[in-house]
Amino acid sequence: MTLQREALRQQMLLRALWRDGNATPLRGWLRQPDDAGLAAYRGNAGAVAERALASAFPTIAALVGEPSFGALARDFWRRHPPLRGDLAQWGATLPAFIADNPQLAEEPYLADSARLDWLVHQAGLAADAPGAPPAVERLTGDDAGALRLVLAPGSVLLDSAWPVAAIWQAHQAACGDDDDDRFAPVREAFARDQQDRAFVVREGFAVRVHALGDSDALFTAALLAGQPLDAALDAAGPAFAFDQWLVRALGARWLVAIHPMETS
Repeated sequence: MTLQREALRQQMLLRALWRDGNATPLRGWLRQPDDAGLAAYRGNAGAVAERALASAFPTIAALVGEPSFGALARDFWRRHPPLRGDLAQWGATLPAFIADNPQLAEEPYLADSARLDWLVHQAGLAADAPGAPPAVERLTGDDAGALRLVLAPGSVLLDSAWPVAAIWQAHQAACGDDDDDRFAPVREAFARDQQDRAFVVREGFAVRVHALGDSDALFTAALLAGQPLDAALDAAGPAFAFDQWLVRALGARWLVAIHPMETS
């Protein structure tokens, strides 16, 4: 079989699998001449879709339950098939797919929980931080306000109308005898209509999610936007304690570099 013919066969097979296209032209190229071979391919494709999305969206998988998540994954596979071979990069549009799903409309926090899952997944795939520690001595100079503080690769801030950080953290806790107690903060957060500003950050090799207060979130957003320290401090306001943030950022390895603004 030539490379051109093999490419055509693969394209037709993918169309049949992902879009339920006409399988008739494929029968001569499948090992089984009837629909059994294609059905096996489709069954395997659905299982692959479920595993790939469960890896990227573990919170959503836990929230909706295994049977519902399996049906969701297979429906998403048919409507939004992968466009590349690396399934770790597939799933970016699932949050919007969930938001538009009328069957999930009664759980409006699911879409933002999916967005947070995806950001965590992407942070885990981000490049490693530089090996050298940040040059904190630069912060003692007269030009400290003009410096740019660089956060770990993959860092991102998600503003949500729902307590998505609390939901994510509850599902990271190990199951055990006190399984119900780990969801107590989530129930309390919903009771007070908590809106989370979820900070996703690599701490070494682990990805963490922190719910930030207003001042910390404004400061973090300014840093992520590439603003210099002075502008980030102005955005955070007088209530922000930079010294406390710096100790935490260095200890947790959020801060990975300090550069003059003209340096990438």
